[in-house]
Amino acid sequence: MADPVTIYDVAARAGVSISTVSQTINRPGRVNPRTRDRVLRVIEELEYVPKAAAVSHARRGVGRIGVLAPFTPYDSYRRRLMGVLAESNGASWDVVVYDHESAAASMSPLLRTLPATGRLDGLLIMGLPLDDALADNLLTRGLPTVLVDSSRAEFSTVNIDDDEGGSMAARHLLERGHRSFAFVQEPQESFAFLSQGQRRNRGFRRAVADAGGDPDAVHTVLTSNDIAGSREALHEVLARRPRPTAVFAHHDVLAAGLLLECRRRGVRVPDDLAVVGFDDGSVAETAGLTTVRQPFEESGRLGTRLLRDAVRGAAEPIQRIVLGLELVVREST
Repeated sequence: MADPVTIYDVAARAGVSISTVSQTINRPGRVNPRTRDRVLRVIEELEYVPKAAAVSHARRGVGRIGVLAPFTPYDSYRRRLMGVLAESNGASWDVVVYDHESAAASMSPLLRTLPATGRLDGLLIMGLPLDDALADNLLTRGLPTVLVDSSRAEFSTVNIDDDEGGSMAARHLLERGHRSFAFVQEPQESFAFLSQGQRRNRGFRRAVADAGGDPDAVHTVLTSNDIAGSREALHEVLARRPRPTAVFAHHDVLAAGLLLECRRRGVRVPDDLAVVGFDDGSVAETAGLTTVRQPFEESGRLGTRLLRDAVRGAAEPIQRIVLGLELVVREST
């Protein structure tokens, strides 16, 4: 039997010190990107497992699951986490939370290192895409993984239909007589995948076309992912010709910024401009915002149940759960 791969083998193959290998595994953000990528490729090629991790797995698990999501920029993932924690209450594991900068950005190096650390019995990835290399790495390492608000054929998933959510918003506005629209979303930093906002935009345009309208009449306005950015975006919305009579925002926080700026500028909502958001959190209810409601806590609960079964080895074949959406009509339309 071949000797197990050691950290010295990885360092020698990658041409770095053992401390650099350790930093790559434990604090990848502190390692030069080119060096980090070289070390990670060697770790993946050699299927290196840190010694402590190998011992833990020999003892049948470490008693932890990881949850990776863009918690800081999106309150929606905090709400999904509440479902994860509720479902994990009384379970025989701890929940380790990993934050990621944005669902529209390229992938964090953290996801490449997590499978190698051996610190987790399972991983719940929420709202972040997986490319082929990352998916292969998770499968090769045998780390049970479930995706929420993301999708890959190799993994069980819990999702909503973002296209349908966009279509629901468009059909509502069309029924109210609107024919010229704007869609507000944050910029897409990686074009290797379609973000939730892009899919909602696509569904919105499709519904406009199905109703005999011009999908090109849906003007896309890009903004930073916050209230201040969406307030600034209103200037571009109102400058479009023909001037939109309705605007659909990727999520409720952006929609709330639009409403605030409408109030400051004396734009009457919904008489001059109708506004629709997406999610239906406390912001939407407080602002009287028409929005598309999605079941955040339920998605976290279901994702955790699927992961629990996978960790226990009791999982069924790959499962695809699609949760329903609801249009909530308030004063903004």
